[in-house]
Amino acid sequence: MHRGRSDEEGFEAGGGDAVRGGLGACGKGGNDTTATKDGAITVGFSQVGAESEWRTANTRSVKEALAAPEFKLKFSDAQQKQENQIKALRSFIARGVDVIAFSPVVESGWETVLREAKAANIPVVLTDRGVDVSDESLFTTLIGSDFVEEGRRAARWLVEDSKATTAPVRIVELQGTVGSAPAIDRMAGFKEVIGADPRFAIVRSQSGDFTRAKGKEVMEAFLKAEGRDGIDVLFAHNDDMAIGAIQAIEEAGLKPGEDIRIVSIDGVRGAFEAMKAGKLNATVECNPLLGPQLAQIIRDVHAGKPLPKRVEVEEGVFTRDKAATELPNRKY
Repeated sequence: MHRGRSDEEGFEAGGGDAVRGGLGACGKGGNDTTATKDGAITVGFSQVGAESEWRTANTRSVKEALAAPEFKLKFSDAQQKQENQIKALRSFIARGVDVIAFSPVVESGWETVLREAKAANIPVVLTDRGVDVSDESLFTTLIGSDFVEEGRRAARWLVEDSKATTAPVRIVELQGTVGSAPAIDRMAGFKEVIGADPRFAIVRSQSGDFTRAKGKEVMEAFLKAEGRDGIDVLFAHNDDMAIGAIQAIEEAGLKPGEDIRIVSIDGVRGAFEAMKAGKLNATVECNPLLGPQLAQIIRDVHAGKPLPKRVEVEEGVFTRDKAATELPNRKY
């Protein structure tokens, strides 16, 4: 869904406009090529990509909130590649934006470029996902969900839903993008809870890269490896992978939601439609509509106001018995 240049002055994937020359004269202390006479706050935003319904809704929310005339948005689609994001961030630095915001593809590998932003006196706001750095002063704040808690919530639902059985519960896990914060944290939270109950065991776990196509492909492999009767539960790190897996389960002649119970994370409209159809048992909400909160954070950062290191969003857990009632209320 990458659109190249847009009315938000977006870059081509991979960072777009190349950084010309060194970074020494860029940023707030040097040649600020993005200065605006109307006082608009110039924001460089690098998005992970468009890998899911959640991400599409998140991008839409950000673009709507960071709109003219208050903001001048420079948007870059990384197409799920860290090297593209690093190029985009360096281009933002070279252009001397007021604030950089980005949702990192993976947790590690950001130290150098974030030090470049700090040297240019450009504050950095993380959205949706965190980074693993030795110096937390390299970013101002993180707005997003508690991924570990999301994993715990999925596991707590499963424990409650399994309270009537003493039999072993064999789980397959569709992980998100390898090395990404949600994949690491959701896995940790889920394992923390089920690890306290000897009935539960994860028999297969593999990345589906947060996409429907990959979710279907990996689920097909799980079914082939474990057999029709070897899987009791699917835990998917996002709804799109779960929806892809549902197709694989049906093609194998099984009933998703019955023969294999399914719990996933995000709470997108497609998940509610699957729950309404009885094919998905539960979804843990991860709210993508961060735009308005992000806009206020950027206003505060630009004004030099102090901010907490983390800003969280309120979320819930939905089961298929609530899906029909809740579906009309979903905004993503």
